[in-house]
Amino acid sequence: MTEPSLKNPAQSHIRLTRIQKLIGRRMLSSKLSKPCFYICSRADVTELMAIRHKLSKSLGVKITSNAFFIRSLGLAAKRYPIMTGALCGDAIRISDAVNVGFAVNSPQGLVVPVVKNADRKTLAEIALEDKLFTEKARSNKLTLADMEGETIALSNLGAYGIDSFLGIVPPPAGTILACGNVVKMIVPRGGCVMARKFVSLSLAVDDRIADGTHAAQFLGCIIEQLEDPRKLI
Repeated sequence: MTEPSLKNPAQSHIRLTRIQKLIGRRMLSSKLSKPCFYICSRADVTELMAIRHKLSKSLGVKITSNAFFIRSLGLAAKRYPIMTGALCGDAIRISDAVNVGFAVNSPQGLVVPVVKNADRKTLAEIALEDKLFTEKARSNKLTLADMEGETIALSNLGAYGIDSFLGIVPPPAGTILACGNVVKMIVPRGGCVMARKFVSLSLAVDDRIADGTHAAQFLGCIIEQLEDPRKLI
């Protein structure tokens, strides 16, 4: 979107698009109604980053970090289905599908296409959908069907140089994974020091759906997979 001129701030206004107004209302409602807690950790993605380009060539599709995150979210949610739960009266309804909504910037504002049944799709299939949805979002061609059915969410600001942040759980979901930039760090290994690549991960979780133990196990499962990318291929 074009940045407005602020030479005369008193007369500068940014008119919200229909999507921005809708997202704003939904996020405010979620923030006011969901008692969330937050946990953070880091994953060593040195091996994952090392194989990404070779993997893209062998699979015939560009494998982005987003594809790895969606794949790991899908597999972890299959192991810990409570993380796709939603409050329904006095009960928690566990979704029968792991549908990962991921935030994409578009000319009309933030949109959230959904990779449905992410736990049943291969890394290559997810990468193809990630590419297709991102292209459709940036050309304002996403359909309502493309954005329906979200049961768990992902927000990745690594491409913008953000090291870490906390996401807002969207209304349909009870959990969102927020991913930051991949950064190089010097760490001790085997009696010496070496450079490794790490990514910061944070979970925002509706406390009515899952407790801290479930969330910690879920995040640990995601980290385990990202640190051993063979489990994602």
